[in-house]
Amino acid sequence: MGRALERIGREDPRLCAFIEVWPERALADEDRARRLPLSGMPFAVKGPAGIRSYAARRLVAAGGVPVGATSVPGPGTPWQTWGLGAHGRTVNPWHPERTPGGSSAGSAVAVAADLVELATGSDGAGSVRIPAAWCGVFGLKTTNGLLPSPDRSGLASAGVLTRSAARARTYLSCVLDSCGPATADLPIPAVFSPDLGYAEVDPEVGSVVRRAVGRLVAGGVVRLVDRTCELLDPREAWQAVRSGEPSPAATEIRRENDLRLDALFSRTPLLLTPTTPNRPHGHDGPGDLYSTALTWAFNLSGHPAASVPAGFTADGCPVGLQLAAERGADVPLLGMALAVENVLITVRS
Repeated sequence: MGRALERIGREDPRLCAFIEVWPERALADEDRARRLPLSGMPFAVKGPAGIRSYAARRLVAAGGVPVGATSVPGPGTPWQTWGLGAHGRTVNPWHPERTPGGSSAGSAVAVAADLVELATGSDGAGSVRIPAAWCGVFGLKTTNGLLPSPDRSGLASAGVLTRSAARARTYLSCVLDSCGPATADLPIPAVFSPDLGYAEVDPEVGSVVRRAVGRLVAGGVVRLVDRTCELLDPREAWQAVRSGEPSPAATEIRRENDLRLDALFSRTPLLLTPTTPNRPHGHDGPGDLYSTALTWAFNLSGHPAASVPAGFTADGCPVGLQLAAERGADVPLLGMALAVENVLITVRS
């Protein structure tokens, strides 16, 4: 606990990952927590309301110790891929002049900078997976409705950011009433879609992801099947659900994409895509780009999805590989992510 608090005190004025830090509370809770399964593991929560979330309460009950609340976008922000901490704007640990992503911005930075082992997040359009990809950590969006969420639209689901898929297993074992072993039979039949049929992907980001998928095939982790995944652009449907103003066109987009994804997952357990179409943008915003282009389809459909570090662009920006699975297959997805991560980490090291 002392190490985590010391690192936060030293590094956070530069990173701006936290809006609040609770050293007195954390130290007071440490002795009690040591007698529980998580043995006083320090963790962070997303935003000012994060400590009241279902996931945070379950982690505390298992012996986790919350050390602070992480940054989220400031008020009035028209785009959600940044954070505002107590000391200023949240910076990407790899490139301070660029954003870490969001809206779980501080959670991703706190994990990437080794300030905590685990941080909670929430994901309504990619808010866990995008910062995970841009900060080079693991991020999981759970199946919509699997865990309680305050989001009335049904788009947002609970998630977690960790330095590895293995540590995310700790999260699932605490927040789920029943959690079996996270394993996968290899090779995993998988479909690779470079753009989901509609997204414009930065060529270098696409190249990093293609190389990562090639390593997985060569390493015997996945077996690519001769199928593709082409969806309708979900932007109009997502915006209609978020605004509560459905239209016939938006309803049809959602229905058609659900049919296509149901058909895919009825035959293949894993879908692979880039997590984002772009690399981290500057603090002045993404411009006309939609960083959510490849993530929000799964908020609409409800499927669980994860981002695993896939490599780096030539200018040193982390790139994420997105894994999606059938609804409710969160534990099997984590098992597949573990197998994927083992190969990609070995190659990077």
